Amino acid sequence: MEQVKKGRFKYTKEERSWILQDWANSAYSIMITTAVFPLFFKAVAESGGLNEVTSTAYWGYANSIATLIISVLAPVLGALADYKDQRMPMFSWFTIGGILATLAFAFAPGGNWQFLFFFYIISAIGFSGANIFYDGSLVDVTTKTRMHRISAAGFGWGYIGSSIPFIIFIIFQLTGLLPISQVALIKLGFVLTAIWWFAFTIPYWKNVKQKSFIKREPHIVKNSFKRLWETVRGIRQHKQAFLFLLAYFFYIDGVGTIFKMATAIGSDIGLSANDLIVVMLVVQFVAFPFSILYGVLAKRFGAKNMIFVGIITYTFICVYALQLDSLRTFIILALLVGTAQGGIQSLSRSLFGQLIPEGRSNEYFGFYNIFGKFAAVVGPLLVGLIAQATGNSLDGVFALIVLFVIGGILLTFVKIPESISE
Repeated sequence: MEQVKKGRFKYTKEERSWILQDWANSAYSIMITTAVFPLFFKAVAESGGLNEVTSTAYWGYANSIATLIISVLAPVLGALADYKDQRMPMFSWFTIGGILATLAFAFAPGGNWQFLFFFYIISAIGFSGANIFYDGSLVDVTTKTRMHRISAAGFGWGYIGSSIPFIIFIIFQLTGLLPISQVALIKLGFVLTAIWWFAFTIPYWKNVKQKSFIKREPHIVKNSFKRLWETVRGIRQHKQAFLFLLAYFFYIDGVGTIFKMATAIGSDIGLSANDLIVVMLVVQFVAFPFSILYGVLAKRFGAKNMIFVGIITYTFICVYALQLDSLRTFIILALLVGTAQGGIQSLSRSLFGQLIPEGRSNEYFGFYNIFGKFAAVVGPLLVGLIAQATGNSLDGVFALIVLFVIGGILLTFVKIPESISE
């Protein structure tokens, strides 16, 4: 039963700690994946002899390599994490690995884009790998009737949490208060991101426990592969969950690609680094209320219908991307992304959490991540190849429309059990 105090939705300690982990790792998403690091990488790559289109292509390749690796590992990691006392150590290893790789950016030799390329892949694997176990723990901190609200709150508060170190960085960027060079300031931002990520993960380490698990047994690695094979063979038993994953594979590819390539593409149309950073900050504040709103509306209209709203929004974004030619048009596109990004991701996570069998959340979320992450190999690669072939990054963004259309069509065939709908 939902906990309510004076008519207000109240979070438990476990739910708050789980939400705070999104607050912690979202700093990586904005500082490294989206806003600051892509521009830094492109600047270093271009100083190393690459042109702007090729540097954007290599940024796409780095994302594709990282997501390919984590996609291959995801189902095995998820199956292992379903055993008692396995999830938290694995979560910790990937989290610490991602944090240390983020710190490594601060020690990058001048002009060595290959160094950044390598450690970005390591950091992205750490970030994505940790999220397999984080997503799987959603079923342990809340009930099925509260999942949409809690998942949406995670994304929503994550946008606010990530904005704080971002704002600190912007203040020093625009005012020049620190007597250091621009490169030194950017590297300091990477250090701040790593510290933020670590500090706000502590409540998760302390309060989130693995409540749904399989008892430990000998040869857990061998048996994990055996369970994975049994799950694949028994796909018909959970047809709706896997049909949803197929739809998710396509539409989330487009969502992730636009998210990861946004600043690189903005740079290609001539926008300054400061303009792009400020726009990304505005997007964070727009995404916060809309993420929460998606969670609230899902209770009334259903998560599936709200995911359709997000897909329609992104389809329009792909078409509108062809009009990008100024700061004004980029702001409009970025704000549209902000209205849908958190909502479509959070409801996808919680809807899948409602469709999967109890006691096997990490294994199934391993499949959730392999579909989501492996899909993300295709999108950045597609943008990169088309950008090099046509000399125009916007053509690559428009091509993503097919992913949203296919995903939307497949989603129409997903039937939500009546018990969940109620």
